[in-house]
Amino acid sequence: METTMEKRDHSVSVGEAHLYGMLTPLPFIALLVALFVSVWGWEHLVRESFVALSNGAASIMALLVGVVAHELLHGLAWGYFGRKPLCALKFGFQWKTLTPYAHCKEPLPLDAYRLGSAAPGVVLGFVPAIISVFTGDAGSLLFGLLFTLAAGGDFLVLWLLRAVPAGSLVEDHPTRAGCFVLESKPVALGV
Repeated sequence: METTMEKRDHSVSVGEAHLYGMLTPLPFIALLVALFVSVWGWEHLVRESFVALSNGAASIMALLVGVVAHELLHGLAWGYFGRKPLCALKFGFQWKTLTPYAHCKEPLPLDAYRLGSAAPGVVLGFVPAIISVFTGDAGSLLFGLLFTLAAGGDFLVLWLLRAVPAGSLVEDHPTRAGCFVLESKPVALGV
């Protein structure tokens, strides 16, 4: 008996990822702000936020560097954890939705895909925000909150994959947020 590969779509449009992705990280953002305020207080947060944002050029530069780093983290994590060469990765910008992207052109093990999807939210979002709780640096908190929010679509994709069995093979969707889950199906041969 031969088998064929079928693809189950676990993706949403980029627009849906933006819309629903704005809601997905809100509990994390609320928790991070609550932690910061419980240690440093509201007055400190407001005062230091104004100081951090007062240098517009530095804020814009941090935003641009963060956006590029977000996509690089996706790609590099998929390449590393999925054991894929750099030529299997594609980076670009979708002008229609004003969205930068990273894409792996080869199938990945589910765990590698999940790690690559989560990497930017953890590295650029959670880590700076948690560090800010210890340092009182509101600039780090704001950066972390912004990039936790920016990872909302990634968290949404992780949610879409919650019931996919471990060990599955996935293929990054070339134009939407998410992936295809690859399943081998037996094919009866005609007599």
